[in-house]
Amino acid sequence: MSRPDIVIENTKTPSVYRAERFGMTEFSYKLANGNYTVKLHFAICYEVIDGPGQSRFSLDVEGHAIKDLDIWKKAGGRQRAYIETIPVTIADGKLDITFTAEGEGGPTICAIEIIPAS
Repeated sequence: MSRPDIVIENTKTPSVYRAERFGMTEFSYKLANGNYTVKLHFAICYEVIDGPGQSRFSLDVEGHAIKDLDIWKKAGGRQRAYIETIPVTIADGKLDITFTAEGEGGPTICAIEIIPAS
């Protein structure tokens, strides 16, 4: 869902957070084997979510599990950017991310940034 006119706090690049993808279960992207930094960009922008615990989910990035992620709590409220940074090693030619809903709210994400390690 795209919301081009909303104000996003806690970022120098608000345009990254003005669109969200809801209900994702998985993401896969072909990459050369090696080390990378994966940055997952989040913001709660859906008006119905008005407090902590309403959009919790777990995710796994190449074996790095994050359980019970609550974006509202991590970001400090609605329309605030939050980035989860995860170092990964790709050994099978692709980046794999899985998302699992916790409770009523489903997974939501604004962007996935993949940076080769230097």
